[in-house]
Amino acid sequence: EDEGVPKPEGIEEAIHEAAPTASVVYMAQDGVLVGAFCISDPLRDEAAGVLAQLRSLGIERVVMLTGDAETSARYVADRLGIDVCHAQVLPEDKSFYVGELRRQGHVVIMVGDGINDSPAISEAHVGIAMNEGAPIAQKIANVTISSDHLQALVDLRRISIALMKRIKANYNGIVGFNGALVGGGVLGFMPPSQTAWLHNLFTL
Repeated sequence: EDEGVPKPEGIEEAIHEAAPTASVVYMAQDGVLVGAFCISDPLRDEAAGVLAQLRSLGIERVVMLTGDAETSARYVADRLGIDVCHAQVLPEDKSFYVGELRRQGHVVIMVGDGINDSPAISEAHVGIAMNEGAPIAQKIANVTISSDHLQALVDLRRISIALMKRIKANYNGIVGFNGALVGGGVLGFMPPSQTAWLHNLFTL
């Protein structure tokens, strides 16, 4: 349509019959359609399991933003149980969608690997680039996964949860211990010199 090239009669039906889940790239020469390439990306073996684990670790909604055709995107989304699927999305639309989620108060993690994912990666609270991704996506991302395996996303989530628990436990411990030292000093149970070295020892 953009190039003013007419489609032969019945070509869409033939493509749908031959490759119903594929994205289609048309090729024309001198204003005449001469070919149609049907492209299908195989699902990663670990994808469904990784999504299930991420959900168990607190990820509430999984959204797929892709430039692929609707049929191909819907096939992948249905196979993996993805909550929301948007197909034929341009890079600027991906970025706008992520920004809109942020404006609605959601905490957004964006995982991508291509140049067209870079604007959305930079817009998210946490942008994650895959090891095999484009260099610009890796430079913009907050985190670059060192593995090509999606299981690394689960490991990252578990590490982040454990880290926040450690930070909160340390903070609460320091506040509680120092509060006790202040109380002991005020009430005269401990001299200032003792509370000082106990404070420094506990901090270490």
